Amino acid sequence: MSNNFLDLRPENKLEPARGRLLVSEPFLPDPYFRRTVVLLCEHNDEGSFGFVLNRHMDMDIDQLMDRMPPIGSKVSIGGPVQSSNLYYLHTLGPHLDGSTEVVDGVHMGGDFDQLRSILSTDPKLARHVRFFVGYSGWTEGQLDKELAERAWLVANVDKKRIMHTGKKNIWAETLRDMGPEFAPLANFPDDPALN
Repeated sequence: MSNNFLDLRPENKLEPARGRLLVSEPFLPDPYFRRTVVLLCEHNDEGSFGFVLNRHMDMDIDQLMDRMPPIGSKVSIGGPVQSSNLYYLHTLGPHLDGSTEVVDGVHMGGDFDQLRSILSTDPKLARHVRFFVGYSGWTEGQLDKELAERAWLVANVDKKRIMHTGKKNIWAETLRDMGPEFAPLANFPDDPALN
C-alpha cells in the first residue's frame, strides 16, 4: 500500500514483461498516453517497447502503403516513436518469415512483401493482421521509474483484444478484468473537477 493516504489506487503486483499490458492510470497527465493500453513487445535491461492498442487512425492500410490491396484494415497509432514507420502484429505465425512471437499465437513483424502477397491472395486473412504507425518506447530504467510513480498498471493480456481494432473502450474493459479492486478505476471521470 502507498504511504500516501490519499492514493486510493490498488497495489499492482504484476511485473512488466513481453506479452503483458500496460494500462495507464486514470489521471495520467500525458495527453498521448491518457487512458491507453499498451501491449509490451519487449521489456529488458536495455528498455521497453510496445504498441498502443486503443488509438486509431481514420485510415485504411491501402491508403497508407503503395501496392497494398484494399483489405479494409484500419491503421492504429502505436506510439510517438518513429511515427513514420509501419509495424504490424499478426496471428499468421509460421506463414510469415522473420516474425517474432510476442505472446502465444501473436507475432510481430516479418517479411512485408510476403505479407502483402498473402493479403493480395486472400484478403480475408486481413483480420489476422493489425497495423500500427509508430511505437511506444522507454529507455533503460524509464518504464520502471514510471511504474514506481504508479503511472501504469501491469495486466495479463486478453489475446482477443490485441487483434480487434473495433473495441471502443479496452482501457476500461482491461481494468475491470483485472479484478474488483481495479474495476472502480474504469469509472473515474476524465476530469474529476467536472464531476
